[in-house]
Amino acid sequence: MFGWTSTLGKRESFGNANATAVKSGLISGTKVATGMGWRPVEAIAEGDKVLTFDGGLQTITKVSRVRLWSGQDHCPRQFWPLEVPADALGNREVMRVLPGQNIMVESDAAEDLYGDPFTLMPAEAIEGLYGVARTPPEGDVEVVVLHFAADQVVFAENGALFFCPAFADMVDAAFAEEARPFYSVLSMDEARFLAVQIEEEIAAACSNSPQDVWAAAVPA
Repeated sequence: MFGWTSTLGKRESFGNANATAVKSGLISGTKVATGMGWRPVEAIAEGDKVLTFDGGLQTITKVSRVRLWSGQDHCPRQFWPLEVPADALGNREVMRVLPGQNIMVESDAAEDLYGDPFTLMPAEAIEGLYGVARTPPEGDVEVVVLHFAADQVVFAENGALFFCPAFADMVDAAFAEEARPFYSVLSMDEARFLAVQIEEEIAAACSNSPQDVWAAAVPA
């Protein structure tokens, strides 16, 4: 059996020849909105400005780069990226996202439940819904985590909205005097419940497709 401990945007260590893996971060090749237009996340460096959902252009304070899986054996299934069909979450094309990456979505169901249509949830909460399924990683996949002075949500070219943390790990955040949580992420149980409510909302609408319900997550 593999054993691991989870930290936001950090590697998880295994008893398998010191192999490590990550469940959150942006997969290399993902393009995000910057002050210079759409750029691959792997090309972004400290000091660059990236367009955020609430704060406009914000400066990158740190960039973390890790391998999705460092082991010699096949990557364990729990770390496989999720393949999200085009239009399932407002994304204009098929996209891959790590299961532990927090994504922002908008729905009437969220507004009814929480008084706010915008919610952050782990991507794995939507596994099995809207045609979303895990796919084995191809080759040596690099994962990039963008850090800001405060928590931010960034725009991806494919239409998704991704959460980016303010600090390298939760311990740093806990001891930083000025660290204040700006975004609240739903627990897995809450996120799964909401995802099912949204799927039922889509089914009840009949004439509406998933992209109509999630359309507000797409940047203009």
